[in-house]
Order: sequence, then C-alpha cells, then structure tokens
Amino acid sequence: MSTSELCTQAANAFGPLIGRSPYNKKNVDDALANLAKITGVFEARLANYTYLVGERLTIADVFAASIFVRGFQYLFGTEWRKENPNTTRWFKTVMSNEILHGVHPTVEYTDKPVEFTPPKKEKKAAAPKKEAAPKKKAVEEEEEAPAEAPRAKHPLEALSKPKAPLDEWKRVYSNEETRETALPWFWKNQYDPEEWSLYKVDYKYNDELTLTFMSNNLVGGFFNRLSASTKYMFGCMVVYGESNNNGITGAFLVRGQDYVPAFDVAPDWESYAFTKLDGSLPETRKFVDNMFAWDEPVEVNGEKREIADGKVFK
Repeated sequence: MSTSELCTQAANAFGPLIGRSPYNKKNVDDALANLAKITGVFEARLANYTYLVGERLTIADVFAASIFVRGFQYLFGTEWRKENPNTTRWFKTVMSNEILHGVHPTVEYTDKPVEFTPPKKEKKAAAPKKEAAPKKKAVEEEEEAPAEAPRAKHPLEALSKPKAPLDEWKRVYSNEETRETALPWFWKNQYDPEEWSLYKVDYKYNDELTLTFMSNNLVGGFFNRLSASTKYMFGCMVVYGESNNNGITGAFLVRGQDYVPAFDVAPDWESYAFTKLDGSLPETRKFVDNMFAWDEPVEVNGEKREIADGKVFK
C-alpha cells in the first residue's frame, strides 16, 4: 500500500504544487482526497499499535516512514499533525532510529501545506508604433489578451530535439520482432552517445524482496511515478530468480548525459542504483539486448538467474 498508493498519491499532490510536474487543480484535489483516505488507514492502525506490525520496529515501518517524508515536508502541516497524532508519533519514532540517519538525517516539517503559486505571466511586448495609423494601433493594444502562464517545464526540455525521435524507436520495439529487427534498428538508428546515454538500473534492496509478482508490482509503481519523463527515456526492468530469492535490474536509454533529471520525477528513485554504460562495448550491448528482449538468463555475481517477469517503460 505504501509504494502503490501512498507514494503515488503523495507524488501526484506535491509534485504539481512545487512545480515538479504540470499543475491541474482537479488532479491535485483528487490526489489529496485519496491521500487523506490512505493516511486515515495508518492513523486508525497506529491508534492501537506502536508500530505498523506490532510493538517492535520492522522493515514495514522503515519503508513506509521513508515514503511519508515528502508528505511531512510539503503537505502535512501543523493542523494535520494535530488531527493525526498517532501517525505523527509513529513517524517521529521511526525517523529517530539510527538505521535511517544515513538516509534522512533531518526532516523539516512544514507549518502549512504547500500551495500552488502560478508562474508570473510574461507581458506581451508591444509592437512598434505605426505613424500612419496610430488609432488602429491603440485599438489593437486594448484587444491584446494577457499571456497564458507557462506550464512547469521538464528539465530535459532545455535540450535540443534529438536527431532520432524516441517515438520511432518505441514504435519499432512494439511492432517488430525484438531480436531479429528491433535491436539491430536500435543500435543503428536510435543510439547516439552524443545525444543519449545508457544506464544499468538496479534495485538497492533485493534482500528485502519476497514474492516475484510483488517485486514486479514494485517496478510497475516505479514506472507509474516516472510518467513525467516518458518523452525522454525508454527502458526495461526485469525480476530475476524466484520467490523469496529474487532481484530487480534493467537498462534505460536516457536523453542527455545525466540520469538525475529523468529519474528525479519519481519520489522513490533513490531506491535504485544507476551505472552509466558504454554502448560501444560488446558486453554492454549484450546486457542491453537481453534487458530489452528478456529471453536469456541474467548473470548476477557470476551466477545465471532466470527472468521471472518484467515491465517496459515506454
């Protein structure tokens, strides 16, 4: 619930409010309403228990509290904390544990929920006066409509348009045989190291994963929260191994030479490790091909592990 509902709704609420993604009042209001229902479940549970599972700290508390951090920073102000004393007490207790000090050394609590501040409208420049028709010019200036407030821009929008549009690669990948047609097309037409970069993406906490379908759901939730970067990257992540002994890895093609602007749109992106790959190396191409095709085992620490499931981000 924490990763698929709490994290998603919190991100849908505070993301637009702080300008990280485009603002839509209805969508934000809906997200806040859904978030209130979800946090209500925590409040009710924690009225009778010190921690989520019982009376001792578990990984459930560490994981859920980490997702709550953004909420307390942006949405859960003084009034909210008074109305939700059990959740507030639990959160502060968990965050005071030294296990989280390296990740969240301090949490700054907001006094009131962050509010959307529309970008300042740019004044439309007046056209030079025409001496021959001054009256008509005056009428034109009166009829000029104010400029619309610009939407919050994705950081990667500042880059020029790539020579090879990403949509074309996504179309080829979706409609052609992967090994026979799509992958050769990718290396010949899409991958340009001056415009794109390749990354190996690994989940940091594989030892905490249990059932393979739950690991795949975790990937799905991560991909949902990356939706603001759809135009700027493509990737696949797979779950390898079996239940109670599995891991998550994958490969991404990212616009530009820095992965942070593309992945920073997802609140949980720091749960993953990113390794830049050299697309000219045969071993890199072999790994990327397998991540995009899912038809061969994954080699982990010298051991071959079968792929159980996976998802495509496109």
